[in-house]
Amino acid sequence: MAVASWHAAPPSPATGQQEPAEQIIVALDGLQAGEALALAIAIPGLRWVKVGLELFVSAGPEVVRRLRDEGLSVFLDLKLHDIPATMAGACRSAAALGAQLITVHACAGAEALAAAQAGAAEGAERAGLGAPSLLAVTVLTSWEAQRFRTELAIETPLQPYVLHLARLAAAAGIAGAVCSPLEVSALRQAHPRPFHLVTPGIRPAGSPAGDQRRVLTPAEALAAGASQLVIGRPITTASDPAAAFAACCAELS
Repeated sequence: MAVASWHAAPPSPATGQQEPAEQIIVALDGLQAGEALALAIAIPGLRWVKVGLELFVSAGPEVVRRLRDEGLSVFLDLKLHDIPATMAGACRSAAALGAQLITVHACAGAEALAAAQAGAAEGAERAGLGAPSLLAVTVLTSWEAQRFRTELAIETPLQPYVLHLARLAAAAGIAGAVCSPLEVSALRQAHPRPFHLVTPGIRPAGSPAGDQRRVLTPAEALAAGASQLVIGRPITTASDPAAAFAACCAELS
């Protein structure tokens, strides 16, 4: 099965790299629909936003449409995990909304991942849109190794387990993975570009880690091989979100 097409801007001819604004996805977690829209509109140069489960449940599909109407690219981070037919249907609907990145759990298995990919392509085609890229969630960044082993009773160490799930996803035609920045280097070695690696758990220098456990700075994550970075509270809760976003872009320049 072909890997889904990727929608980000092409790399700069001069540097071979994407513009910093294309590499940063601002997570609108913890905001209501009106707040999320107002914040996104108020940040000059913003290209990408993430709509997570909390915002999607409170605001519904309309928030994706409204963000798209503002010219923003949407990373719909619902981390879908269900039987193949249900994942296919959910991805079909998500793609029809215009979401350009959609997350699915790799541990749903190869059949469900392939069904999700097919559903997303079908939904986008019906809506007259380009096919979105599906990203497989490997291990959530809130897990640390000892809790992962004891609470989930998974004997495989955390990093090899991440690599296993990424291989499963790639074999099913999924375009990339979501992973901790601490797993980016190993994943990039195993999966060269254009396999897409999106990393949450990004904290600019001096920012608190919050509920994340496996974190890097933006520059460190890109150097390790990340394609795009998810940054939330260091921007959205800043006294001047536009300035915080500009500072993150400057760090990547």
